[in-house]
Order: sequence, then structure tokens, then C-alpha cells
Amino acid sequence: MGTTTRLVCRKMTIDDAEAVAALDLKSFGEIDSWSAEYFFYAAQNERAEFLIVEDNGKIVACAGADIFTDAAEIVSFAVDPDRRNQGIGTKLLETLIETVKKRGASVLILEVRPSNKVAIKLYEKFGFEIVDREENYYWDEDAWIMAKEIF
Repeated sequence: MGTTTRLVCRKMTIDDAEAVAALDLKSFGEIDSWSAEYFFYAAQNERAEFLIVEDNGKIVACAGADIFTDAAEIVSFAVDPDRRNQGIGTKLLETLIETVKKRGASVLILEVRPSNKVAIKLYEKFGFEIVDREENYYWDEDAWIMAKEIF
């Protein structure tokens, strides 16, 4: 018999910082990933909402948003490369949108690499639209700024 997958989406805690940083490194590489210290402080930031998805206790995805009164910005979104195209990113984004909406945000924005077609497709599926371009946002590439109203 195969193993049963049990996905759980929950709020990130300080105890998750090391594992989330390892996931971020695996997802984005050394130059674009964030440190465990960043995630440690993000877990304590009252202005932020960071969520993780676990599969049988192993963190397979993480997303976070900073909330500014009526707007929120997705600042982190990673799914384990070995677990992509399994609906995990969809569930995580859906939960993050609902979470920031409950905190009062009516607009959600994010930056994404134009070369990240998979992420752009996911964001467009949720109604995000490209509204601007930020030159030299990444060390090697510009960024698309995408936005969505969330009432």
C-alpha cells in the first residue's frame, strides 16, 4: 500500500524558521532565498501573515504577506520543487487570500519574475493582473507587479 498524504495548512511559528529557510533555499537558490533569521522574525511580526503547508509533518510550502491597513503584499511564496503541480500552491494561495482578507486587506499585490511562467499562471488563475514592471527588482531580472482586489 502507498502512503497517505495528509496536508495541513497552518500559521508559521518561530520553530518553523529553519525548515522554511531550507525550503526557500531549495526553491530559489542561494541568491534569492531568505535566511532562517528572516523567517524567525516574520513569524513574530504582527503586521505579517505567514502560512505553511505540511505533509505528514514535513513543510512542503510556505507563503507570507505583509499587511498595511487595507492592502497586503505577498512577500514570500514557495512550494517544494518536488511537490509542485499537486495543488499545494493553489490551496496555499487560496488560504493566504482568505487570511489577509479577514485582516482587512481589500487589495493584494506581489512581485514575480517574468520568467516564472508557472507562478504567473497560478496568480492569473486567482485573478491577479499585471499592473506594472519594476526594473532591476531581482539581481538578474525585472519583476512584474501583479495585483488583485479581494472583497
